[in-house]
Amino acid sequence: MTSYTAHIKVTLKELVNDPQGLAVKDGLKTLGFEEVNNVRVGKLIQINFDAPNEEIAREQLNEMCKKLLSNVIIENYEFVLEQG
Repeated sequence: MTSYTAHIKVTLKELVNDPQGLAVKDGLKTLGFEEVNNVRVGKLIQINFDAPNEEIAREQLNEMCKKLLSNVIIENYEFVLEQG
């Protein structure tokens, strides 16, 4: 088995309203950052796991993302997989 580290970025799809992003944008403007035009809030997840090879690791990671780590109806995900 080989150890892998995955960095997964989950973001709302462009057409989905982002109330958290709007709140952050308003807060930044209140603090004087008037040049801020848009904010989208997402999440970054790091997972360490073992798999027999990189192909299986990618398949497992896709399943993790589809089944738990993201809501594929309203969110997109992408990941970087590193050995070690």
